[in-house]
Amino acid sequence: MTREDARILVVDDNEDNRFTLSRRLKKNGYRQLETAVNGVEALEKIRSEPFDLVLLDIMMPEMDGYEVLETVKKDESLRHIPIIMISAADELESVVKCIELGAEDFLPKPFNATLLRARVSASLENKQLRDQEEAYRAQILAEQKRTDELLHAIIPATAVRELKETGVVRPRNYEGVGILFCDIVGFTAYCDRNLPETVVAHLQALIEAFEAIVEDHQMEKIKTIGDAFMATSGLLRPVEAPLLTAVRCGLEMSRIAGTMEPNWEVRIGLHFGPVVAGIVGKQQFLFDVWGDTVNIAARLVEHGTPGAVAMTAAAWEEIKEECDSRALGVIDIKGKGQLDVVEAFAIR
Repeated sequence: MTREDARILVVDDNEDNRFTLSRRLKKNGYRQLETAVNGVEALEKIRSEPFDLVLLDIMMPEMDGYEVLETVKKDESLRHIPIIMISAADELESVVKCIELGAEDFLPKPFNATLLRARVSASLENKQLRDQEEAYRAQILAEQKRTDELLHAIIPATAVRELKETGVVRPRNYEGVGILFCDIVGFTAYCDRNLPETVVAHLQALIEAFEAIVEDHQMEKIKTIGDAFMATSGLLRPVEAPLLTAVRCGLEMSRIAGTMEPNWEVRIGLHFGPVVAGIVGKQQFLFDVWGDTVNIAARLVEHGTPGAVAMTAAAWEEIKEECDSRALGVIDIKGKGQLDVVEAFAIR
């Protein structure tokens, strides 16, 4: 802030005092000056125009300097404006009261040119420093918000809270978790036939739709791997029926996929059981889930029928009264051997 930029308001009911202060301020290089003849007019101007400094007389009719000072300092939108109180040299108690009310400084009458220059300059410098500090604080808050948004984009909300509170997310065992995998049918061939921009745009729209469905079912998206989408039920949020909730979510994802360009078909695999969850990595860390339950769900997605949710017969037994299903028979699952597989295609 240069002297030419600084906006100063001089408030005094005495015309000679206003003239003297204005003349000396102009002599010191300050050009943007306003005056007010009483406290009421001063408040009107302070509320309607931006000022960097106010020189405020104490003894005035209608509204004295104390009232103006107190009103300004109680207003969150105005309290940042520095105010130098004008008082007689022998009014020490008044000066103390003004400082206690939040005045920046005081200026005794009769006016001393050197003292006026020094106190106005110091007050404006202090305001500039406070403005810079406030700007830095706002920038830091904006960066913190952006960091939070990025964290929430890659790890679940409860894990973000733990990470911020403790600096780590401790790996844990979780019982009774639904693991859902969703994979797009014919995605590689689709990529070969279309421009990269088209592929990414369509995939982005589908993933956003899946994220919304997962959120509606109070589940947690864990990650996407290429065209594969992984979510959990009952991991970090309490869900009344995690397995059935995951089936409902999977069927809704399959339905929505068929309505979106280019009329996607998806296969969905689901399993239910214990898992281990935590964060891996240091520079590009990822919240992830491990265990036999995850492996089985990932394998089952390969054997599902578009429009249905594939699961083991053991998992199906838990919800067979709640959904319409069909048996796929005993299937050789890589790494697990032969498993009896059922797929649900509707909720009753």
